[in-house]
Amino acid sequence: MIKQLHETTDYLIDKGFDKPEIGIILGTGLGQLIDEIEILKEVSYNHIPNFPTATVEFHRGKLIYGLLAGKKVVVMQGRFHLYEGYTQFDVTYPVRVMHLLGVKKLLVSNASGSLNPDYKKGELMLLDDHLNLQPGSPLAFKGVDKMGTRFVDLSAPYNAEMNSILEEIARENKIKLHKGVYAAVLGPQLETRAEYRYLRIIGADAVGMSTVPEVIVANHLNLPVSAISVITDEGNPDNLQPVDIQEIIAMAQQAEPQMITLFKGLIKRI
Repeated sequence: MIKQLHETTDYLIDKGFDKPEIGIILGTGLGQLIDEIEILKEVSYNHIPNFPTATVEFHRGKLIYGLLAGKKVVVMQGRFHLYEGYTQFDVTYPVRVMHLLGVKKLLVSNASGSLNPDYKKGELMLLDDHLNLQPGSPLAFKGVDKMGTRFVDLSAPYNAEMNSILEEIARENKIKLHKGVYAAVLGPQLETRAEYRYLRIIGADAVGMSTVPEVIVANHLNLPVSAISVITDEGNPDNLQPVDIQEIIAMAQQAEPQMITLFKGLIKRI
């Protein structure tokens, strides 16, 4: 695994990925941030040695290197999910590569469904904590101790300093930014009414199918991470409406400019 990671990293360095400072993972329907970047290099996932390939039709599958808000960034335009058949190691492989490239901070976005009745479609939620309801762990493999401590502390998985800056930027720009708990489930099916009730009972404010594996590995690598959910649908079990994935993508794209404002503002200040 270590050999594969170094092969991948060496390939990207040869392609011109020169000491990026910030890593960014873009979630479902969230690709407009690319328009804000001065792109210096971009490589399709299927050209990168040992890299997984995005199989979801609305995930582009490119690794992009460039300048954003005066900082060198490397951006995943399209992420990987367990529901695509990938392992936990596959899903988190890019985070380990980013770290080897030199990334010092990680920003993650996702599209999620609200469980908290106060969180409405088109609003944003800053992740303060999470519930890992996905199978397995990205740290449960032989040799993990060669990459970092095996028993990673997750008492504060999201970086308090970066989260505080994001909240400040939201106030300055009059952006409604909730702060809550994200539940990660396997998917790809959406939740039943009973499952929405269960997730509310155990303390989740929003639910999605990503992010948590990457956050766990970021903590394993001592890589400070912040994550924002774009609320694209509302999981009200007493008035549950059928979900159309195209509507979710459209809602994500509608709300994304606010997320871009937050990410760009944060990158300027860190």
